[in-house]
Amino acid sequence: PRALYEELLRRDSALEQLWAVRDHRCVVPDDATVLRSGSRDYYEAMASARFIVVNGFLPSWFERRADQVVVQTLQGTPLKRVGLDVPHLRSTMRRSWQWEQQIEGWQYLLSGSAFATPVLRQAYGFAGEVLETGLPRNDLLAAPDALARRGAEVRAALGIGDRARVVLYAPTYRDQVVDRRGRYRLDQHLDVATLMPALGPDGVLLIRKHPLVADPVETAGDPRVRDVSAWPDASELLAAADVLVTDYTALAYDFANTGRPMLFFTYDLDSYREIRGFYFDFENEAPGPLLRTTEGLAEALRSLGDGVPAEYAERYRAFRERFCELDDGGASARVVEKLFG
Repeated sequence: PRALYEELLRRDSALEQLWAVRDHRCVVPDDATVLRSGSRDYYEAMASARFIVVNGFLPSWFERRADQVVVQTLQGTPLKRVGLDVPHLRSTMRRSWQWEQQIEGWQYLLSGSAFATPVLRQAYGFAGEVLETGLPRNDLLAAPDALARRGAEVRAALGIGDRARVVLYAPTYRDQVVDRRGRYRLDQHLDVATLMPALGPDGVLLIRKHPLVADPVETAGDPRVRDVSAWPDASELLAAADVLVTDYTALAYDFANTGRPMLFFTYDLDSYREIRGFYFDFENEAPGPLLRTTEGLAEALRSLGDGVPAEYAERYRAFRERFCELDDGGASARVVEKLFG
């Protein structure tokens, strides 16, 4: 998260840090250097850096030196089951992904809440130190002034007017929807032509596919539908959205910090429950309606007011209290204090 990098610079502008990322499309501040994954500079940086921050698996060749500090942020608090908690992934993770070596490379693991800490330990078999600090990725969303400012900036960059109603659709991938090469394929299911009239004349639909999905999103050629999958920071898109439509992603926890309404497009809930499963009673505790069809989603958008529907207000409150307890805009500062105090 950019917030963590900026907190490092704020604490000590002379401190030389490496912001090591596996994907060169990540958000990187102007005064940092982008390294292409797999390049000679990337290898040298990973080998020589004192501090490394990653939000996914380390390269298989990486071995942490005794004097290196590796901070694993992962990709939010899991809603769906992940890692070793997914039966069909266990053998692959332990055998093909050299799991023991992978975990040895993680010195610290960030957790967003007391709920997340035991979940992450179990799912990844991590016995090292968990920093229950909250997640730096949510600092933007948990600070009202920063949220409003960045949301307006993102809208302006996308050419969206201040009064436009912005709906962000951000689904996850499906384990069973893969091609012969094992790449996840698009399983959008959302009928854009059916949905758009429900947004009103000034409505804009932003679609962000999961980074692991190979195909482009389907926009139906509607100019009010934007594929924002290449936008480098999902938190910024959340800041710009009036409504989040998702399914089983960690973005639901993140977006809850905004207090804005969420709708869950769960057209395959029955099969997904069997294939992945959840870490809490998703069907009875989700902070918004679970909708099986595009028509149902359209109707929910038509009837949605300016805020969270009254029938979901208590669920939303309980959801934030349980999963966003440490999201106060200060997670980056706490991580920096722990590591560099």
